[in-house]
Order: sequence, then structure tokens, then C-alpha cells
Amino acid sequence: MASKKIYTIVAVAGILTASSVAWWYQNANKSPMGITVPAGAGGKAVGVELVNVKKMLLRDDAEAVGTLRSRQNVMMRPEVAGRILALGFSDGARVNVGQVLVQLDDTLQRAEVQQSLAQLSIARANHKRNQDLVAQNFVAQRVLDESAASLQVSEAQVSLSCARLERMRIVAPFSGVVGIRNINVGDFVKDGADLINLEDIGMLYVDYRLPERYQAKLAPGQVVELKIDALPGRLFKAKVEALDPLIEPNGRSIGMRAVLANGPGEPIVPPGGKKPDGSASASGPAKPGAPSVAASAPAQPASKNPPAANPAKVADGKSSKPANNPNPGNGPVSGTFNLPTPQSLGCPPNQFDRARVAPSGSNASGPLRPGMFARVSAVFAVKPDALVVPEEAIVPQGGKQFVIRAIPPSEMPAQPASATASAPEIPPGTLYVSKRIEVKLGIRRGGQVEVTEGLNEGEPVVVAGQQRLQKDGTPLRVVELGKPPAAAASAASAPATGGASGAAAGSPASGASR
Repeated sequence: MASKKIYTIVAVAGILTASSVAWWYQNANKSPMGITVPAGAGGKAVGVELVNVKKMLLRDDAEAVGTLRSRQNVMMRPEVAGRILALGFSDGARVNVGQVLVQLDDTLQRAEVQQSLAQLSIARANHKRNQDLVAQNFVAQRVLDESAASLQVSEAQVSLSCARLERMRIVAPFSGVVGIRNINVGDFVKDGADLINLEDIGMLYVDYRLPERYQAKLAPGQVVELKIDALPGRLFKAKVEALDPLIEPNGRSIGMRAVLANGPGEPIVPPGGKKPDGSASASGPAKPGAPSVAASAPAQPASKNPPAANPAKVADGKSSKPANNPNPGNGPVSGTFNLPTPQSLGCPPNQFDRARVAPSGSNASGPLRPGMFARVSAVFAVKPDALVVPEEAIVPQGGKQFVIRAIPPSEMPAQPASATASAPEIPPGTLYVSKRIEVKLGIRRGGQVEVTEGLNEGEPVVVAGQQRLQKDGTPLRVVELGKPPAAAASAASAPATGGASGAAAGSPASGASR
């Protein structure tokens, strides 16, 4: 029972002691009027860190990730089943538009063409004979009409047999590079089976997505920068070709497609660095958002593939050399096959023979490949002389943004009599006092914030110690990182014996930096 009373007495004593200490601490920091005095008031300077407002290059851009794709790509598949008679390409070789890639066994189809051509010859002869007989009134007009209809049927039969023969040839619909084959001569393939992929890699697409908040800044024709992880140290430029009109509902993003030439790219030159040829970089980092860069969008390569065959000989179908002799430079895997073309048998030219006159695709081949991962930087604007301060200098308050400037006491505006009594006392020899300035902000990049209104270049602002500056006019003591506080204080409070030069020596604009 006695121990419980002792514990109670000890607890009450502890509470009273703590309350007394708290009361003493609270009243020690109060003025005679009962108002809490912030640290640094009452004539004591507050130690702060200062930096100068500076100009630097800022880019208004957006980062995204994308994937490279071929401008044209197709998986070649047969329309009918058949046995492979010959292959007209080598693995990874470049092929021209209209070039025969796979030749299926067309013995039966050629026989059908010859049969239909023979029937057409008979129908033409009968129709010619009936025309002469009708002119001599030996047969009725009905016989001539029937022969004309029979001639039309024979012509249609020739077209049908030629179409079946054409389907036994798998030709390249555009110029490009073929992949690695999984078929061989003698294989029997079904209709719709994958034979070989064909990729046009002279020009590539890069598909990427950006948040919908950038919609007002996006437009076709803009230049974007690409960095490929597989090709470090190289910068590629592409031009925006199309925007997806549909915003993806899950991620609220816009699909973008840009086109670029498959070239070596440009070396990434750091500011003030040197190019590979040894010349200095005068302009520093590239400015893809500038008009001069936008005008230098990737252009079509000048070199084009030559036609796969002589257009004049293809058009008339009387070439002495077969048009399906594939890629003699690389040498087909099964050797050259000299099969007569359907046109040499009397069939009309098809669309691929006509396409040889104006081949599509390009002969350019660079290090880029479809499927590569790309880091896309869409540049909307470049500001070479933007005023910036560190993000630590921004003091948000009441939905507005402020910074605290360090100004000489002489620049403090005159205070009314009611505010003068509560204003902090400025000790003699103080170089700087605080002043809260409202600012408007712009781009944020790399820990720096653009200030569009409220500050000028070279003005010192506080980046550390703002929480102790509750009122304008608080005396400041400049603290430099890497130096003892005593040395910094002595440098800031040194008498200005040299006039303006002495003040400049102690100003953060010339020496204090964060």
C-alpha cells in the first residue's frame, strides 16, 4: 500500500516538473507582448544558402518509349497447295519488286494454258470461217453468233488458265530484304503456309504513345529524337507522320507514328565537347525543336533499286531471257531456274510485271532493324535563355508560388508606422535581408524550374533556411557549403572599405553558390 503512494507521488512530481519546463521554454521565446518571436528576429541574422538566378537552355519535351517497325512487311504465303520447284532468293538477301521468290511445280497449269490456247485458236478460226460464210449467205447469222460466243468462252478459258499458272509463282510485291527461310526445294506446302517474310527496312516507323495532356501540342510534321539502346552514343531523328484519332481509354494516351530513314544517325555531342572529326561543338546540344532542325527532316534515300528486268521486254512478253531469273548477284539457293514466263506462253502481263517499270522501296540499309526498342523524345519548344532557379527555392503558399530574394536593406520598401514596431531589427553592417516575391513558373527539368515572371538574371534567392524567414526584412547570414559558418559570417559582415568592390566581394552573386 505504501509503495503505491510512493509511485503516485513520483508521477505527480514528474508531471509538475515537465509542465514547469514547458512553461519556461514557451515564455523564454515570447516578447513582452506575448507574441512568439521567430528565430532570427530580435537582431539575430538567420543563416541561409543563396544561389543566383541564371539562364540556361531548357526544352519543353515529353519522353516515351517506342518500337521500330518496317514501313512495309509481309509474310509470303501460297494461294494453292503445291510442291516447291525452285527458290529465287538467298537468306537475308535484298530482292526487287516483281522478283520470283518461290516457284511451285506448275506442270499441270502450263498444260492447261496450252490446251486453252489451242481451243482459242480453233475458236478464232471457226469464227473467221463463219464470217466469210455469212458474207456469202451460205450459213445463217445464228451460226456466226454462236461462234462469236464460243470465241469469248475460249478467251475467258485462257485468262482462267493463265491466272492459275500465275498463282504458282510467289513474287515480291515490293523491294526489300527477305528473312531466313524454313523451306527447301521439294517441300510440299499447303495453301496459306508461311514461306518467307519480306521487310522494307529502307524507311522505318516508330510507334509510341504520349499522355492525352499533350494533345494540344501534337501535330504531324514535328521532329522527334530517338535513342536506341542497341546503338549507344547515336541520335536519330524522325518526323511525326500520323496521330491516332482514338485516345486509348485505359491509359488515356494518344498513339503516335513517326517515320525515319535507316541511316547511321548522328553522334551525341555533349555541350562544349568535340565531334568525332575533332571539330568543336559550337551550338552545344542539338535543338530538334528549332525551325532549322524541323526543316531537316529525314528525306527519302536517293538510291533506288534498279528494275528487276528490262521494262520494254516485260511489257511485250517477248524477252529472250526469262524475267523470273532471280537475283543473279547473290545466287539463288537452288540455282537459276529458266522456266518460261506465263507471258511468254501468251498470257497477259499481271500487276507485278507492270510494277517492275516503277519499283517501290529503297536500297538504303542502316543499323536499324524492326522490333528495336527506342526511347523517344518529343520536343515541343526550345528556350535557350530561360531563367531558372533550383526547385528548393520555391515556397508554395495558398495556391501560389513564392521565392525569397536576398536584397540590401536599403532596397526594403518603407513600412507603415504600425508595422515598423513589429519588424525585425536589422543589425549594423547587414548585407542582405529577406523579401518574399511571387513568381510564375514554367518548365521543370533536372531539378531546375523556369521562372517566367518575378525575377531577373543574377538576383540571389534563398534555397535553404526559408522556414525561419517568417517576415520580410529578416537579416540574412550567408552560409556557403564547404566553408565553416564562422568564415562565411566574417566574409558576409566584413566592412565595405573598398566601396562597391567590397560589397561585391561578399555578395553571393560573385562567390556564394550552392
